[in-house]
Amino acid sequence: MRRVIMSCVFALAAALAGPAQAAWPERAITIVVPFPPGGPNDLLGRLLAAELAPRLGQNVIVENKAGAVGNIGLAYGARATPDGYTIVVVTGVVLINPSVAKVGYDPQKDFAPVAYLGAAPNAIVTRPASGITSIADLVAKAKKDPGKITFGSPGTGSVSHLAVELLKIRAGIDLAQVPFQGAAPALQSAIAGTTDISVVSIANLIEHIRSGTLKALAQTGAEKWHDMPDVPTMAEAGVPNAVVETSQMMLAPAGTPAEVVKRLADETRAILAKDDIKAKMLNAGFAVKFEGPEELKARIVREIPVWKEIVERAGLAKN
Repeated sequence: MRRVIMSCVFALAAALAGPAQAAWPERAITIVVPFPPGGPNDLLGRLLAAELAPRLGQNVIVENKAGAVGNIGLAYGARATPDGYTIVVVTGVVLINPSVAKVGYDPQKDFAPVAYLGAAPNAIVTRPASGITSIADLVAKAKKDPGKITFGSPGTGSVSHLAVELLKIRAGIDLAQVPFQGAAPALQSAIAGTTDISVVSIANLIEHIRSGTLKALAQTGAEKWHDMPDVPTMAEAGVPNAVVETSQMMLAPAGTPAEVVKRLADETRAILAKDDIKAKMLNAGFAVKFEGPEELKARIVREIPVWKEIVERAGLAKN
């Protein structure tokens, strides 16, 4: 009789506790990349997907949801079910876009920080035949003919665009933006000479600079790029306080279980510590720098007002 009673008690306790929770992950995971295939952010997302899959024991699929300088994919990621099966790998535009336009997400409220992955400097480039030989030369020409020199950017409000806006502020010049839908067409505009200069992440430019197709006037990182010692930083080119880097981060929808966030962060830390991964990222234009969820959260809080100030001073703030 006692055995029967105890069995009933155990059964009742199990019923009250609810169904057993399946161990995560039990099915495929999707990495949302809010940019077109083939770009640096897409490359990073696919690199992480390939490394995460065997570690997590499930397929990891990259889904490109491009458009509106990343806003379409970011809004999709923010609305995704917070169960650990949708994550977003994105650039720093997630911290910039809400200051530029109305977007379908709040970077602090709608996402759980997972990991900061590293950053790539931008580079300001031109055709060797353009007649622009340096940043000092660019500034001199721009002061002589305000608004006449054009620059191609991957889109209004992109990190690359804001790099030039900061240059304009620091140097007191006026340049005319020609926005494109992504880095590739912005880059081609400089090669074809349809814009005087272009600014995109150095990840897109390495081979063109090495081959001489394009001349780099400066790069916007805090330090010289490791294998381009002849390309000056903005400070070395005579424009101080103009560091702008394209950061890369992993986010999950707000409410994603803490243990899932921690597992993703731990696995990502291990992946980025591998020498071959560091080499691949560096070759693609990214300098690896891992930060975990709390560090990334602090970075987000710190950087949003910085970007907002640049946006406002550039006259790009939403109405």
